Amino acid sequence: MPPHSPHHRPRILLLSAYDAGSHQRWRQQLVASQPEFNWEVLALPPRFFRWRIRGNALTWLQEPALKASYDLLIVTSMVDLASLKGFHPRLARTPSILYMHENQFAYPDSGRQHSSAEPKMVNLYSAIAADQVLFNSAWNRDSFLGEAYRFLDKMPDGLPDGLINRIREKSRVVPVPIDDRLFTGRRHTVNAQCPHLLWNHRWEYDKAPDRLLLMLDALAAAGQDFRLSVVGEQFRNQPEAFDLIHQRHRERIVNWGYLQSRADYDRLLAEADVAITTALHDFQGLSVLEAMASGCMALAPDRLAYREYVPDAQRYASHPDDPVAEADAAAGLLHQLLQQTPEPCPPQAWRLSKLQKKYYKVISETLGQLTVS
Repeated sequence: MPPHSPHHRPRILLLSAYDAGSHQRWRQQLVASQPEFNWEVLALPPRFFRWRIRGNALTWLQEPALKASYDLLIVTSMVDLASLKGFHPRLARTPSILYMHENQFAYPDSGRQHSSAEPKMVNLYSAIAADQVLFNSAWNRDSFLGEAYRFLDKMPDGLPDGLINRIREKSRVVPVPIDDRLFTGRRHTVNAQCPHLLWNHRWEYDKAPDRLLLMLDALAAAGQDFRLSVVGEQFRNQPEAFDLIHQRHRERIVNWGYLQSRADYDRLLAEADVAITTALHDFQGLSVLEAMASGCMALAPDRLAYREYVPDAQRYASHPDDPVAEADAAAGLLHQLLQQTPEPCPPQAWRLSKLQKKYYKVISETLGQLTVS
């Protein structure tokens, strides 16, 4: 029977082992945008990272939903797919898609945790066990494949030939979509005299708030006035740079901290002039894409996934090992952009209405090519 006949809605089990903000948003959006399928969803709270990524298969060992039959299994990058298939023979015969929000091979070292190969091995084993591997950006895919190859190259023996190439052959890029409602088509003029600068990221070290501080200090020293909104998910421990930004630029601040209301956040996206990122790692950059869809001009380092959608003229020189040089480059580029503001460049290819068709195609192909008898 064809997978989409009127009498059969394929049953899909969707697993999210570390259901942080972007993971939760992606799975909810996927389910809502694909009503042709019958969904069963399991998600674990985003805490105890090392236990979650290594122990999720044990946590779900006696889960009744995993005893049922499905036409397709879709799991996020934190799921230990190889162990799940080993623990549940019925799932071992079920076609599977692994969605890579991020990969553990490309995370920068925070200096606060002991290095461990375990999270990397979970990602690698899951990619081997999956029938299709989807990445949210080409940079995510390429960094995973490259770093996984270098990782395996250090092992002493016992490695199968062509392993990374086989993963590459079943990999494709399908980003996390941007809701169509954010594409407002606004045409307001950027306030070149006193632009509203927006930094909308997780308040953690890998988003490099220290570089934002240096950039803001450089702008102030050059006499450039600005208003400032620093928003995003906060945590118990956060880099000292945030306190310093608040102290030194208090009078410029419009919004500070996490915005509880999505409507308030959307209004901020529509009101800000420039969306800034200083990140040392960003596997897709959802916050930048949303701001660009809402009409913001982007200001991003020339690295990571930003090269895939931020125009060349809006990317400043990347100096990962020299924060001062990078901050000066960012401040200098912003000054140039304010003199002659470029036309808005909304990321149309990332629209939900476009990508939901791509997701449907991938799911349908996997169901059709790998039909369970």
